[in-house]
Amino acid sequence: MSVSFRIRQAFTSSIPAALIASTTVFAGTPASCPNTALSCQNTTAVADTCCFNAPGGLLLQTQFWDTNPPTGPNNSWTVHGLWPDKCDGTYEQYCDRSREYTNISAIISAAGKTELLDYMNTYWKDYQGDDEDFWEHEWDKHGTCISTLEPGCYDNYTPQQEVVAYFQKTVDLFKTLDSYAFLAAKGITPSLTQTYKSNNIEEALAKPRGVQATIRCRDGELDEIWYFYNVRGSVETGQFVPTEPDGAKSNCPEDVKYLPKIGTPPSPPSTTKTSSTGTPPTGTPTPGVPFSGRGTLPVTSGGTTNGCIISGGTWYTTGTCATYTATASGDGFTLTSSKGKCAVANSVLTCAATVTDPTVFTAVADKLAYNGATDFYTGSVPTGSVQAPVSVAQQATTLTIGWKSS
Repeated sequence: MSVSFRIRQAFTSSIPAALIASTTVFAGTPASCPNTALSCQNTTAVADTCCFNAPGGLLLQTQFWDTNPPTGPNNSWTVHGLWPDKCDGTYEQYCDRSREYTNISAIISAAGKTELLDYMNTYWKDYQGDDEDFWEHEWDKHGTCISTLEPGCYDNYTPQQEVVAYFQKTVDLFKTLDSYAFLAAKGITPSLTQTYKSNNIEEALAKPRGVQATIRCRDGELDEIWYFYNVRGSVETGQFVPTEPDGAKSNCPEDVKYLPKIGTPPSPPSTTKTSSTGTPPTGTPTPGVPFSGRGTLPVTSGGTTNGCIISGGTWYTTGTCATYTATASGDGFTLTSSKGKCAVANSVLTCAATVTDPTVFTAVADKLAYNGATDFYTGSVPTGSVQAPVSVAQQATTLTIGWKSS
């Protein structure tokens, strides 16, 4: 479970019903900011805080990795917020009580930003299930402290348009920071058994941007990432320039757990006895030929074969399939890859050298079966360099795993 380093809490306010009854047309335009300086780089005070973020000139795009309960897709981090820290790492909070709102989704909907709200409903999630409260908290505590989003910075200001600008900019920035892919590109993927060196995680996150990010852990588990920026101009229309962290540093141990997102395992399948003639009753899966020897594990999802299970037990849709060895064991067989033996632990398929008690699988109609069931699950179909953890707990995407002898 993730709990923010900065405690989540919400305050209340409201907006007139007339503003949410129909789509709001924002008439206001942000301040024009030609030849602007980069925030936190000034040596003297800058008077125009509509074109220069001050005192909160160090902007942090922060992300969560919630595992239990899980939030968001299992191959993506989720949005925490956009924070305006002072240039020394300290920060202000709750800077304008008159602009604290209790209906963020209504404000965004009234602005006609349905795509933004849909994205937030998937990628900006509260681990306690109260997304609205979480969004209100982020705006009230952090958004109201961004000087370039103050109402006076707009010509012909329309109430709440800066709220929409805050959430839109945060999401736009988050889309450029695919933390899961950054880590996976360096072989750092969620695992129940493997740990990763904290400096290797930091190096993987620094490579795409050229500067460090701050990682945060809870109980030795990777929990948050903070990306730092200075801004040239306003938050809404200016240029975000990656910069080194200033202030809070990483608190992770040398060896870090990066756990997969897991759901609630399905109920064990019921046991059905065969009839006296030995013919399986209707509805009983037809046993298949046990996997044996060496082969690969192709994946089928949505009726289409797409990629395979690679050596760590994750689903990968590009690149070369891993070779597995199937060895007879009891009434079924075990699987071993170059990473080690394979097991379903805490609902997730994992192959690693640390696995000492491999799972005995069976084959049903030529598909891999766990406890008699051939359906496996993941949050979404992986693309590019993304590897998706494979679970026996029900999730959004169903897949089956076959066998291709080599």
